[in-house]
Amino acid sequence: MAGGAREVLTLQLGHFAGFVGAHWWNQQDAALREPTDAHEQPGELCPDVLFRTGQTLHGQETYTPRLILMDLKGSLSSLKQESGLYRDKQLDAAIAWQGKLTTHKEELYPKNPYLQDLLSVEGVLSSDGIWRVKSIPNGKGPTTLTTAMTPEPLIPTEGSIRVWSDFLRVHLHPRSICMIQKYNHDGDAGRLEAFGQGESVLKEPRYLEELEDRLHFYVEECDYLQGFQILCDLHDGFSGVGAKAAELLQDEYSGRGIITWGLLPGLYSLGQDPQKNIYRLLNTAFGLVHLSAHSSLVCPLSLGGSLGLRPEPPVNFSHLRYDATLPFHCSAILATALDTVTVPYRLHSSPVSMVHLANMLNFSGRKVVTAGATIPFPLGPSQSLPDTLMQLRGATPWTPLSACGDPSGTCCFAQSVVLRGLDKACHTSQLIPGTPLPSLLHACTTGEEVLAQYLQQQQPSVRSSSHLLLTPCKVVPPYPSLFSSSLSQQGLVLDDPPTGAAVESIPVLGALCSSSSLNQTLGDLVKELTKLDLRRWASFMDAGVEQDDLEELLQELRNLAQCYQGGNSLMD
Repeated sequence: MAGGAREVLTLQLGHFAGFVGAHWWNQQDAALREPTDAHEQPGELCPDVLFRTGQTLHGQETYTPRLILMDLKGSLSSLKQESGLYRDKQLDAAIAWQGKLTTHKEELYPKNPYLQDLLSVEGVLSSDGIWRVKSIPNGKGPTTLTTAMTPEPLIPTEGSIRVWSDFLRVHLHPRSICMIQKYNHDGDAGRLEAFGQGESVLKEPRYLEELEDRLHFYVEECDYLQGFQILCDLHDGFSGVGAKAAELLQDEYSGRGIITWGLLPGLYSLGQDPQKNIYRLLNTAFGLVHLSAHSSLVCPLSLGGSLGLRPEPPVNFSHLRYDATLPFHCSAILATALDTVTVPYRLHSSPVSMVHLANMLNFSGRKVVTAGATIPFPLGPSQSLPDTLMQLRGATPWTPLSACGDPSGTCCFAQSVVLRGLDKACHTSQLIPGTPLPSLLHACTTGEEVLAQYLQQQQPSVRSSSHLLLTPCKVVPPYPSLFSSSLSQQGLVLDDPPTGAAVESIPVLGALCSSSSLNQTLGDLVKELTKLDLRRWASFMDAGVEQDDLEELLQELRNLAQCYQGGNSLMD
């Protein structure tokens, strides 16, 4: 790979994972479309970690995600499984049979108006069946990338978004999409509901061989594969798919990092169906235990307040207005957090490998971590970083995003913190020389020192790693309009009346923590599962889980919970 990138292969497993992934790839794409000077140094983040260069059959250069995604029949809407980027009408017509043909044409899904507008500015399917992609002047890598500059993008409405492909603006490679045809995305019948069903999918030679073939395709073209990141639904049968996929990766690619993001849309989008709620609890528990056994690190991601059966209010952000029942909204927020906490292993300069990041956080058997983020980081135009951090002192500086309850009063054993999107001029104190310093933070001479000093003051005994980046997080359409009117175009808190300009980028503070809050969270899962009368939910057991599996699960959860009992982080 160009520049010696340490490549990462992404697996997206499930429909909510597709929502988070669509926002994630859109944000990467928006960063690629930033115009840059050809003489400038490479950006702070290396896109080659996540993207791959290639060529169509007609010699056009492409730049597509290094991605394998799995979803169910009926989940793609108008998106073609083989991708329009590599479509060749002449090959489609090459049929050896010379006799009479009867064509049965499936009715096409109407394309979302947002995507119709997008494709009209990005390229055209010419009369010879070749997709002609317009190029972007961004000064990086191939001149022909996945997308093009859009002068006035059409913003998709919440009502127009049915599935994740309705707002994905990135072209995918034909080897990316793997459909599980035996289960349906829509309807009441033929659903992938239980962990055992998901495990059985990758026990079938058809799907296992298809996944292995795609893995080999992407892995073999990498110069230095640092590992895999798995975006996996935890609430349904895809928790079982993810567990088997992680086991396969651990067996075949020993020594590579495997970081799994377990995604939960929250109770509010699942409705009040008792069976769905019980299945969500069982799938989440089985998923966490099995994924942690085969991954370097596992992090649940959710805007919900709890992993248990009792609904807790969704988390709040001071400057966001979102609808917790809409996957389009919730996934955008989680993707923004993900885009920030994954920064260490995507850096151009001095990257932290996935294995090193995991080892820093998962010592003493603590393979499950929590995530948190401040979206956006609340810096005012006249403030410096020390000023804002002083205002946050005494409280947890980020909103919890792992459905583990309020972290106040809990102990952190290790943490990786990223702050991005602040102009260098505000990294240190802007006080006039001779003015008494309000805190030790105001005496620091670099932004990195400010952040490290703040984390040391907050929790002195915690093993911490921190990164400070100038690069903000892009939130241009199709990212939903979630931001309060008190923010500037760059996501800063305004002193003056709002300008009305749409927010295009934001500063974000994100963190991964090995936290004692998991002791109670995992312990509560054990208590709720112990109370369940599984005779009422025999269908879950019929899907391939036995009573002995449940007993083993409860013991594994107890053992995992004990790893997070409070104590001095450096002495454990």
